[in-house]
Amino acid sequence: MKPYYADEWVTIYHGDCREVLPGIDPVETCISDPPYGLEFMGKGWDKGVPGEEFWRIILGALLPGAPCLAFGGTRTHHRLMCAIEDAGFELRDCLMWLYGSGFPKSHDLSKGIDSAAGAEREVVGEQTKARSEAAKSALPTMGSPVKYETWDLTAPATEAAKLWNGWGTALKPAWEPIVLAMKPLVGTFARNGLRYGVAGLNIDGARIGTEDSYNVPQADFSASSDRGSMMQGAAQESYRLDQRAESHPSGRWPANVVLDEEAARQLDEQSGERPGATSNSTGRTAAFTTPCRLSLAEGYADSGGASRFFYTGKASATDRGENNNHPTVKPSDLMRWLCMLTKTPTGGTVLDPFMGSGSTIFAAKESGRPSIGIDIDERYCEIAASRCAQGMLDLDGVL
Repeated sequence: MKPYYADEWVTIYHGDCREVLPGIDPVETCISDPPYGLEFMGKGWDKGVPGEEFWRIILGALLPGAPCLAFGGTRTHHRLMCAIEDAGFELRDCLMWLYGSGFPKSHDLSKGIDSAAGAEREVVGEQTKARSEAAKSALPTMGSPVKYETWDLTAPATEAAKLWNGWGTALKPAWEPIVLAMKPLVGTFARNGLRYGVAGLNIDGARIGTEDSYNVPQADFSASSDRGSMMQGAAQESYRLDQRAESHPSGRWPANVVLDEEAARQLDEQSGERPGATSNSTGRTAAFTTPCRLSLAEGYADSGGASRFFYTGKASATDRGENNNHPTVKPSDLMRWLCMLTKTPTGGTVLDPFMGSGSTIFAAKESGRPSIGIDIDERYCEIAASRCAQGMLDLDGVL
């Protein structure tokens, strides 16, 4: 099939991924935001979660050991996970993307009762709230232009409405799952990596940055110490402790929780200022866990809110690009982090079989990775091609 758009880094196909994928060479990564099956805004493409048939074909388009990251909805991600697993993938983890910009899609029961009764409600005030352009018509997208809306506050008119005043039908959305799966390995991780060029995750490349790094002196296991007394005899032989341990200069180990700027701010407000996990000036805490095992909890001598332990995507006012009316655009910084997490030593191609407006392939390009995007809607292929063509790319130090 002839590409809809292609440049040095990006190839876009307009069509059904089930028809396009058999014609491409296997690649190293799949990162995608498939339909959630919520019939979102009445969109035809969101009538169902892609089933096993889709993911079996996607599996065939990946190299052994290739990771697959797929966004899901909180109400339907169980169907997504089952389809991915039934297709032959191994489920490895489930990330949580927390965001603070969600708005409730809830029906006011009190208003519904009054409306059904034909009763007119008295206006008792008004409320003003900031809403992004994206939030009016889509899932939350950080960095969208902020608009302020004002609406009337009304009082219940009927006795039944008064009884049900304050009741709704939904919670405020604040997170989305990201399923982390893997095409089965051929042999061990090491053997698979050497043979196919893909294995595991790019942990150091996706670490949570910190400027602090320091050492821990050798632990005292002498009989005169309290800990040494506990470790005497045969049990002591089962202990293993490095002579010298360091907090990693690139930062903390990446977690399976991901925040956006607003979620990070809210978390820090709740946690307050907290120092690193230290019991002394070394910055680490020695903790006995199970019998015959001593664990050193990794620590840093920094301080701040709890959000510093997780990746925080920075909002960008230009994330969506010009004329991008896709209702479920994901933040580019979030997608870049996922591209770095799954990057192979040589880069590796990223596949997005449900491309939408191109957030994945745009992020892959900015991460120095080639990508392939596929979408059945030509309008979104046009938007994605425009974003990739207009995007400013600075690869200094990336490759």
